Formats: sequence, structure tokens, C-alpha cells
Amino acid sequence: MRRLLPHPYMSASLFLMWMLMNESVSPGPALLGLAFALLGGWALAMLQPLPLRIRRWGTALRLAGVVAVDIARSNLGVALVILHPRADRRQGFIRIPLALRNDTALATLACILTATPGTAWVEFDRESGVLLLHVLDLIDEESWVRIVKGRYEQPLMEIFQ
Repeated sequence: MRRLLPHPYMSASLFLMWMLMNESVSPGPALLGLAFALLGGWALAMLQPLPLRIRRWGTALRLAGVVAVDIARSNLGVALVILHPRADRRQGFIRIPLALRNDTALATLACILTATPGTAWVEFDRESGVLLLHVLDLIDEESWVRIVKGRYEQPLMEIFQ
């Protein structure tokens, strides 16, 4: 059974999402959805994801709240940059040394930084541990280093390591 459904929850989620998007329970979409669900589960099995261990759920919830607030603030900030352009604003790249080495924590940090409007994860050098981040409205590089390391990296280290 594990060979047919290596990730049953993922397959069930894919099937349910397919059926909801099709807004139909007729046999055609159901069979196609079943095929996609099985293929999706097999594709995930081929990726061989590492088991996820969250050590501190409270920290994870606090981080989710911080990220939600930061995304809302950043949306407003980017809107102001677009609606009120000024000549003294500058965009740029900054290098941030990270202590994170856990792949799941790094992927989560990449999602956080890229989902926050005005910032984009550009590159991570695994050997040196340096992150290259693009910032739309770069005022103070040191404040960005403090934000990434204090607000995001430290909680992620607690959650995943």
C-alpha cells in the first residue's frame, strides 16, 4: 500500500483540490484528479523529503505572527515607494552572514524574505554562509542585517535545530 500511496495525505489533498477546482463530481474529472493525486504523491516520494521536526511550536507561532505583520508593513512601504517616488531612495544588494545550516530552516527563510514585498532572496553561498538579499528601499544595511538575523534567523534556529 505504501508503494501505491507513499504520501497519502498529499495525494488526498491534491485530489480534493482538483475536485474543488473542477466544481464537479462526475467520473471524468474524478479519474483525472485521481491520476494527478497518485502522480503527485509519487513525485514527492522521488524528492525524498527529510522528516520535519519542529522543536518549538510556540516560537513557530510567534514567528508566523511577526512575518504576517512584517508583510503587511512591507506592503504599505512598497506602495509608498511606488506612489511617492523620490530621488534619494536607493535599492541595492546586501550580504548577510547566516549561522543557519538546516535546509528546512533556510528554505523557510527564503520563503519569508521573498514573500515580503520589497525584498528578494538572490543567492546563498553554502560554504561561507552568506546570503545575498536585494532590498527595494535600502536605507541602512546594518538594520537589515539585524532584522534578518534577529527577527527571522534566531527563531528559525530555535524551531528547526
